[in-house]
Amino acid sequence: MLLRHLLLALLAAPLLTACVNDAATYEIDNSREHVLSLIREQPYFWDSKVELYLIVSRLPACLRRHSIGPATANTKVEIYQVPSGAFIVKAGKRMFATETQTCESFAKMTAEPADGMGQLMGVFQVKNNTLQFVREASAGAPAAKLE
Repeated sequence: MLLRHLLLALLAAPLLTACVNDAATYEIDNSREHVLSLIREQPYFWDSKVELYLIVSRLPACLRRHSIGPATANTKVEIYQVPSGAFIVKAGKRMFATETQTCESFAKMTAEPADGMGQLMGVFQVKNNTLQFVREASAGAPAAKLE
């Protein structure tokens, strides 16, 4: 009986390890209260797609989870900040605009803005099988704080 349970556990282990469920965070003004976090979820090992979610947070004022949609496990997600303080999130060919004043706005964009994408703050990408936020070298200074 014990041997059967052990064998079942050993057979199930590879199936469970194939799933992706991780996250990485971009600290906007170098504080844990003002962040953009990317979550990747792959609930089924046989599905090659992951669901991407963006958590927009400026605590204690607001916190929201927005769906970016399906992507591959290695899709890079770029974060740009425009002069108004809003953010453009680019996942593959899809783009979204969001903000951290109320955390409610999350709109799909059909094209790049006429006045440009803003400053590239960094990229969420997989390195060494781990999702990480890699800050752009020119984005070293913290963003302006919201009042």
